[in-house]
Order: sequence, then structure tokens, then C-alpha cells
Amino acid sequence: MSSLFLIAAAPMLGAQTVTTPTAAQLAPLTVTGIAPDAFLLPGSATVLTADDFRQRGYTNLTQVAAQAPGVFVRDEDGSGNFPNISIRGVDGTRSTKVTLMEDGILTAPSPYSAPNAYYSPKVARMSGVEFLKGSSQVMYGPQTTGGAVNFLSTPIPTGATPGFYARLTYGSFGTFFNQTWLGATETTEAGRFGYLVEYHRQSTDGWRSVDGVGRRSGYELTEPMLKLSWEPAGGLRQRFELKVGGTEFDADESYAGVAEADLAANPDRRYASSQFDRHVAEHHRTYLKWIAEPDSSLRLESALYYNRFERTWDKVDGLTTTDVGNPLRANVAEALMHAPSLAVLRGDLFVGNDGAFFTNAAFREHESYGWQGSVSKRFESGGLKHELTGGLRVHRDTAGGTNRRTTYGVDDGAIGAGVSAAATSAGLQETLATAVFVEDSVRFGALTLRPGVRYEFLDMANTTTAGAYQTVDTELAAGGLGFTYELTGSETLFGGLYRGTAAANPSGYYSGTRSESSLGKELGVRGRGTGSSWELVAFHTDFADLIAPLVGVSGGGLEPSRNGGGAESYGLEALARYDHGRAKGWGYGLPAYVSLTWTRARFTDIEGSRLGNSAGIFAGGRNGNEIPYVPEWKLAAGAGFETADWNGSVDLAYSSATWGTGYNGDVRLTDAGAVGDPSAVDGRVPSLLTVDLNLGYRMTRNLKLVGGVQNVFDRREIIGRAPLGARTNAPRTVFVGGEVRF
Repeated sequence: MSSLFLIAAAPMLGAQTVTTPTAAQLAPLTVTGIAPDAFLLPGSATVLTADDFRQRGYTNLTQVAAQAPGVFVRDEDGSGNFPNISIRGVDGTRSTKVTLMEDGILTAPSPYSAPNAYYSPKVARMSGVEFLKGSSQVMYGPQTTGGAVNFLSTPIPTGATPGFYARLTYGSFGTFFNQTWLGATETTEAGRFGYLVEYHRQSTDGWRSVDGVGRRSGYELTEPMLKLSWEPAGGLRQRFELKVGGTEFDADESYAGVAEADLAANPDRRYASSQFDRHVAEHHRTYLKWIAEPDSSLRLESALYYNRFERTWDKVDGLTTTDVGNPLRANVAEALMHAPSLAVLRGDLFVGNDGAFFTNAAFREHESYGWQGSVSKRFESGGLKHELTGGLRVHRDTAGGTNRRTTYGVDDGAIGAGVSAAATSAGLQETLATAVFVEDSVRFGALTLRPGVRYEFLDMANTTTAGAYQTVDTELAAGGLGFTYELTGSETLFGGLYRGTAAANPSGYYSGTRSESSLGKELGVRGRGTGSSWELVAFHTDFADLIAPLVGVSGGGLEPSRNGGGAESYGLEALARYDHGRAKGWGYGLPAYVSLTWTRARFTDIEGSRLGNSAGIFAGGRNGNEIPYVPEWKLAAGAGFETADWNGSVDLAYSSATWGTGYNGDVRLTDAGAVGDPSAVDGRVPSLLTVDLNLGYRMTRNLKLVGGVQNVFDRREIIGRAPLGARTNAPRTVFVGGEVRF
């Protein structure tokens, strides 16, 4: 079972017969286990390893998740630095409605106090990523209306001889990639000691050009990591593991988009007003895990963890004017649809309407730490086989920060020097969360039932921007029943009924916001054979008390969450993998896959006739309208070859058109119901089909040459309209490099 929560295990230990588990049993565990174990899960899951995405040169989670049915990732910058993850139709804004973990540990900066914080682990340094749906509502929280995503960092090598791996590539727009690690596990009289030292780096000049500045919007990312493990010699089989890692990220990125007509003429354009925009972030993460198996029927897991995340994003945030007779649009998304305001953003000469724009240096500081673990006991009773698991987590996180506005005048097409105001408080939010779960796997014959419940108590506090201190308590309850039925030795029927929850932030609860909840049903069948595996799932989810995303909502502080009514999502998911060469026993592989998702996600129970503009991208939502950024169709397919020396593949990904807001194609209204100013966050997000190629050649036992072309046909489309206007996907890119492994 997963190392997710801590429970007092002493009463269950007693006198046990010590057995000798294999090394794999004592290895750090993952959410779903290694990929073959997913066959017996009561819910749907997709496990992707680095072999699935690294040889293709994928560093963008949007590309990686294309193979995962039911998982939608909205990219913002085309490079994957700000992914928005949605599972089965849930709101994906800033991955707010999914539980983000790294190695089974909560990794979102403040998952309770600020669930909408801008952060996601970088998939390019991972050994794998797991997308868990359905049954995740029982064991993994707090956000369970969508599902759980667990990123798997590089494991410590188990061999005594030091292992070394390095992948270095260089490509279009000065893009550099480096993934290097060294590690081993040695046996001594005191036990087995393991270590891993890793260094990951990405950098690029970027492909977008800022008007009049002559530079592109690139980024630099550096991520070192150290892992140490110890399995003491002695009677008790146990393992300790320490991980210390960090991230330094510096990007010339902007919130502001570009008017559609300008994107059509030049999809790589950025306006002069965005020349000062910059995102700088640091993340420190660490854990100490303990795993023990007193005997073959009992497993104990425990973890202490600490995360700290800081970022400053200085970006164009609005416009001002002193011309009362012809005012500019204050909101950037509205300014993109208003010629005089657009001229200010461009820094153009627009006679008779000079104005100013301002940037906001939004500093955010997050801290989270806790203690978690679980105990799992296998036993038989009345002819039934049980695996009973219980867990506890005590977690605290905080989110706070400041805002500093700098105003730049635009006079006759020239941008003046900035004038900065004093920093103001963004508020402070705090949460102490206690979570407990119990799940039992009961097997009789070919049928296994998995009932489970989850409960969380949240003690929250909010300090407003004015300094007022507010406290509030709330509870979250989730759980359900899943099952698996072995039709044959290679085919399994599975399904379940689950209740999920999603927490609001402290200021939201204090303002009367209710927790979001969901009732999800799924029924599926999966199979596996020599060189093949497949899964087909039907799902239906009802959402109540939707928490509306805050993107596009004015404020500047840690704004309170708001409810936005109800919604419904249903669909079909299919994934099939087949290697004809391996299936026939040939000396080479011919792997192929198809991943298909059909989803209908719509508002169904709006409080009133329509959601107001304070609902962010849900703005304008009314019964029957589509939930933004959830495509009806998603398809990924690929085919390749693998020999002793050569490998290659062609991969395509398709996503159908979606809407930018709940308005869909309706006219934007004011919150009072009158016709309002048009906004660039509204409108259609077109369908997109991309094709990628990659090729590898093993020169020697230790050296492999790699290369590839992504977006071969240079298809350019709008990929999103949030936060503040349209932006496009990445152009055609080429990379070449090599892998060294000892």
C-alpha cells in the first residue's frame, strides 16, 4: 500500500515471526505500485514511466499526459511551466481540484490554505507519473473531486556498483536539457546504505519576441536532489529514506495575452508592456520516511515532510487613465478588445488617448509540513481474506505575501519610467488539518470489495489585507466502495461509487463558501496479455457546490473561494497498448498505443440564471453550458520500433475545441445583468492536432544518440485564454543529443 498516512501501530505488532522480504518489498512505494499492480486496482489509473516520455524528448506535462485517458492539461506558456490539470471534467485551473503529490507526499505549496497556488512538479526530472481516478477519494486528499496525481522522483539504484545516467540535448531557440544522476546501494555489517545525487537543468531563449525590446521570453530551471537510504541489519526488516531537493526557476513570462488578430499575424508576439514581466520561484522539499515489515502480513509506513515555496511574479496587471471622457479598460483581458486600451498595451501611438499600465509584483510565500503514515494488516476471517489499511496525517500549511504596483505611463507611443508604490499585504491564510482514513480489501473467490472512508478536520485562520484576524473550522468527509472481479486470469471487471470533496481556502470558509463535493460512478474492464494491455471505462460524476476558480477575478490578495452551483460530467475512456514484435517473440519490438477520451461536462444546477463575472473562468456559466477547457474529444496514438541498436516513434495528439469561460458563445454581461465589455478570456479555444517524431541510435553499450522533431507540421493555435488573453502553443522544435549510462 502507499506510504501516505501515519497511524499508531504498536497495538498491532505483538509477537511476530520475522520473515525475509525481497528488496522490492522494502523499496519506497508509490500510489498505485509498480505498473503491473494497477491491474487489480478497484479504480481507473494510468501509470507512465520515463521510458514513455523521455526518449520522445517530452518535458511538458501536456505532452506526457496525452496518453492518460480522462486527464486534461491546459498549458499556459507552451513550455509546460504552468500546467492546469483536470481529471474527468473537474475544473483544472492551477490543478486546484486534484491532489498533487511527489513520492506520495503532498507537494502543492499550500494544498489547504491556497489550493490555487501556481506550482507543479517538473515532469522531465521524474522516473514516472501516476494519474489515479475513482478510488483516490478514499486514501488521497484533500482535493478528491478530481483525483490524485503522484510524481515519482528518481529512485536510488539497488546495485552495489555505482550507476550513472546523463541525458543532454540541445535544440531550437537555444533550448538545453540535462538530467544527470549517480547512485548505488552497498551492503555493510551495519546494513544496506543507498545514495543518489541528481542534477536537472532546463533553459531556453524562448520563441516569443517582445515588441521593441529584441529579446525572447525564455526561462532557466535548476533542480538538484539528494537521496539517502539505510536498511539496518538485524531482526526487523526496515528502511529509512531521506530526500532533500530544490528548485530555482526564473522565467520572462507574462499573464497578459495578445489580441487574436495580432496572434494570427504573428503567433510569437508579445506586447511592449510585458517587457518587465518576470516570474522567479524557489522551492525546497524534504522528507524522512520509515518503512517496516515485522512479518509478511504487516507493513508500517511513516513520513515526516517539509516544503517551502516562494515566488514573485511581476506582470502586467491593469490599465489606468486620466481621460474621463474616453476611459481605458482597466482589466487587461478587456483592454485587448478595446482599440485605445490595446494601443497602450502595445506601446503604440494612439492620438488623443495616452494612458498608463501597471504591473503587480505579487510575492507569495508558502510553507507546509506534517507527519503521515499508515499501517496495513493482512489476515483471514470466516473464509474471507482481508487487507485492512488505516492512516493518519497531521498537516499544517500557510500562505501569505505582498503586492507592489509599478505604473508606467505611455505618452505618444513611448513607455516612461516606472513609478513604484509601497508594498501592500496580500493577507495570510493558515490551516491545521487532521486526516484519517480506513480501507479494507475483502476477497472471496474472484471478487474483491474495497469499502473505505476518509475524514478530515480543518482548523483554519485568515488574516485579511487590513489586518483583521478570522478563524473558522470545517470538516471534509469522503469515501466509497470499489470492487474488482477477475473474469479470467487476464481480464478484470472493476468499478465503484465514491464521494469526493474539495476544500475552499480559509477566507472562503469564513465568507460562507461551502466545500465542493462530488459523487462519482465508474465501471470498467481491463485486460493484459503477452505484449499487450487495455482498459475501457465508463464514468459519471455529479458535482455540487462548485468552487469557482479565481483566475481573472480582481483583487490582488489571497481572495476568498466562491461557490458556483453544480455540474455533471460523464464519458468513456479507453487505452490500448500492443507490441506486435514482443507478442510474436521476435527479436525486435513494434510498440503501438491508442488513448481515447470522450467527455461531456456541463453546468447543471446554477444558483440563479447565470454565474457572475466574479466566478473567474466559470463566469457566464448557466445550465447546459460547457465547463471551460474540458474538450469533448481527446486522442493520442503512436507507433514505433525497437531493435538492439535503433528505436523511434511517431506520436500524434488531438484535442477538440473548448470554451474559454462559462459564457461559451454568449454575450458577456455585467454582474447586474446588463451587456458588459467584451473580454479576451471569452470565446473559442480551437481544436489542435500535433505530430511528433523521435529517433535513437545506440553507438556503444554506454552511449546512445537521440533526436527528434516536435510539432512537425508547425501547427499553431490558441491553447488558452486565461489568465488574461489568448496565447499559442509552441512552434516546431528540433532537438539532438545523447544519453550516457553506466
